[in-house]
Amino acid sequence: MARSRKVTVSTDAEGHTAGWAETDLAPVTAPDSTAAAFFDVDNTMMQGASIYWFARGLASRNYVTTADLARFAWQQLRFRLLAREHAGDMSLAKEAALAFVEGWRVDEVARLAEEIFDELMAPRIWAGTHQLAQRHLDVGQRVWLVSAAPVEIGRVIAARLGLTGAIGTVAEVLDGAYTGRLVGDLMHGPAKAEAVTQLAAVEGLELARCAAYSDSANDLPLLRAVGRAVAVNPDGTLLRQARQHGWEVRDFRTGRRAVKIAVPSTAAAGLVAGAVTAGLALQRRRRAG
Repeated sequence: MARSRKVTVSTDAEGHTAGWAETDLAPVTAPDSTAAAFFDVDNTMMQGASIYWFARGLASRNYVTTADLARFAWQQLRFRLLAREHAGDMSLAKEAALAFVEGWRVDEVARLAEEIFDELMAPRIWAGTHQLAQRHLDVGQRVWLVSAAPVEIGRVIAARLGLTGAIGTVAEVLDGAYTGRLVGDLMHGPAKAEAVTQLAAVEGLELARCAAYSDSANDLPLLRAVGRAVAVNPDGTLLRQARQHGWEVRDFRTGRRAVKIAVPSTAAAGLVAGAVTAGLALQRRRRAG
């Protein structure tokens, strides 16, 4: 199993923070060094939300109960349907994300993420999307995942898929454990475009030669930041935008227009994480009682 490289954190002149981590599979110099591809994870590379499957794995290991899992699954679905991801809701998501990681050892999260990917995430990777990523690798371009999930989880997924690395939400670490504070904001919406722009500056990429893939209109800033935008399993708003701009559309769903599997992917991933934490706290209290 390839070990992952250290997380790099970068802050631009406006104070925007991005975090990315390469896998050991990444070449030091790619043959096509000025082009890369960026793939959203939830419902683009994977059916459902990666943080939800991570939570499912925690539940199967008795970190949380099945009742806790059902409760926060409903919470995220309700958030997606009703909250519309307004600024205040993003604040709630960020606060929940802070609670998720507090006190956890970084190496423990990585170990759990590896196990849970193999058990629950790998069978839900869209083969078609993975093939699109492989095409970029085959011509010597780097491929990055871009996700609101913690960057440590993102890089495990990237390593398992043979990709270059991952861009994700960064949690502060002290003495090998998460403090419960985020470095910057959730990797969502405009933050993804900012992070990709920062990475391009550091890695010498030409964004006009880069491609981005997503299922969600939330990622329109990312799709507009690159030279080639591709809508994968698109929601209605993104499909309309893709048709309007002449973007390529790929849909790997079968049968009737797909209902998102398990829990939909939104900025409410932070809320899911927070709900996991609530379950963990409850479990700890039960054990202490």
